[in-house]
Amino acid sequence: MKKKTNFIVQGSILAMAGIISKLLGMVRRIPIEHIIGDVGNGYYSSAYEVYAFMLLISCYSLPLAVSKVVSAKVTKRQYKNAERVFQCAMFFAIVAGGLCFLIAEIFGDFIATKFMLEPMSALALRVLGPALLMVAMMGVLRGYFQGLGTMMPTAISQVLEQIFVLIASIIGSYILFARGEKVGALLHNEDYAPAYGAAGASIGPVAGAFVGLLFLIFVYVLYRPSAKRNVSRDKSGRPDSYGQIFRLILLTILPVLLSSTVYNISNILDIRIYNDIMIQKGLEDVKAYNLGVYSGKYRVLVNVPIALANAMCSSIVPVLTGLVMREEFRQAREKINQTMRFTMIIAIPSAVGLAVLARPIITILFRGEIDLAVNLLQVGSISVIFYSMSTLTNGVLQGINKMRVPVVHAVIALVIHIIFLYVALQMNMGIHAMVYANILFALIVCILNWFAIQKYLKYSQEIVRTFVIPMLSSVIMGVVIVVINMTLQKIVGDFVVLILGIALGVTAYFVAMILLKGINESDLKSMPGGRTVLAIAKKCKLM
Repeated sequence: MKKKTNFIVQGSILAMAGIISKLLGMVRRIPIEHIIGDVGNGYYSSAYEVYAFMLLISCYSLPLAVSKVVSAKVTKRQYKNAERVFQCAMFFAIVAGGLCFLIAEIFGDFIATKFMLEPMSALALRVLGPALLMVAMMGVLRGYFQGLGTMMPTAISQVLEQIFVLIASIIGSYILFARGEKVGALLHNEDYAPAYGAAGASIGPVAGAFVGLLFLIFVYVLYRPSAKRNVSRDKSGRPDSYGQIFRLILLTILPVLLSSTVYNISNILDIRIYNDIMIQKGLEDVKAYNLGVYSGKYRVLVNVPIALANAMCSSIVPVLTGLVMREEFRQAREKINQTMRFTMIIAIPSAVGLAVLARPIITILFRGEIDLAVNLLQVGSISVIFYSMSTLTNGVLQGINKMRVPVVHAVIALVIHIIFLYVALQMNMGIHAMVYANILFALIVCILNWFAIQKYLKYSQEIVRTFVIPMLSSVIMGVVIVVINMTLQKIVGDFVVLILGIALGVTAYFVAMILLKGINESDLKSMPGGRTVLAIAKKCKLM
């Protein structure tokens, strides 16, 4: 398998797959919301956050850690050790994933009732259990191929996974919601229909994980002859023992795991604190509904552009690892600068676009009362910028072997986040408190990580082209969209306003970026679809 060297191209492949996956995930939540409603979405979100936390424990750190270690071994042409890394990581995945699977099945009711304070989410949590094992195994395979320098297996498996998640979730929620209505009628409890519907939606991640795993196993089988040839040509001497390899994997996984756990545990703690205080205030009847709006509408939308930062993080970690090992620090700083610019070029206009187009987007995609979702999206869209930066800077610090630093920063941010959330909920801010608290969390991580990168790499981020010009261009884009909205809102429907707003807004943004020298020919050539934009810009005499 030929190793790619252009990490922006590789990152772009993974970014496009990540964005497609997020779009499919968003598309999935739309019909599900129509089937099971906001209350069902609330039950599903409670179960899914527990599932996501278990994924953190069992496998979230595996792709990043495996890619980092495999990349280091391949850089030294230690192909035998690279294969042993894969074998040890797979053993870890099966044990950790299998254990989490059993916990979900055996203690699902206890977790849903006593910890999440949402008993009706227990069925959905137990349905999600098998995916924990399969996703852990997928994580090792994805990290292995990323460490070899190719993002394509990861990208294709992500898209395949989400396609089957989409299909199975819709079918499952439709069938089980109908079943829940019958059960609810017998037991005189209308909550059974959305609870069963949430369990049906949970079938999707299981089916998607199964298909994604099968695809990656197929690719691995095809690659095995090439791997064996590399091992036979390995002249590095006696390979490390399995004990040494396993210790190296654990030492790499644990800091990433701690950082990821602290970084992502805020979601599950948010729900626990929110449900607890809502019950104390006598608002138990609306807590599942509000949580469904927050998780099933607001977070679904803001997570789409954040997928870019996750993809760029996965791409840059093995690259930085190799550069630091070769002590090529100047090139490492260039890669960081390039990646941050590329991420902000997308994240900043995405945040502005979500804010100004919040109402038509929500109106078209979802049903029922939309005012709360619109308000959450308008207020919280700025989190796209901060989460993109914090995710990327976490990856940078991990890539330069400062694995403990993001953990410390995340712990500091988490403590402040929890205190703020508790106070805000006591001040009756409701579900908005969760939005504000998450913005604060990401902002604190950004600031602390930024200073750390400056310290360890003597790195200074270019400001004007990375932040100022994209922000100015995004403001221009926002003004164009607002004018379109105000002019056409009463004449045509929300769909036309949305399509025109996106089309003309994106055009205005890239024209402004080109005229303000925020993007050049080299930048466009490295972006997906950038050559097409470059050709159009040259025809229009913009470049």
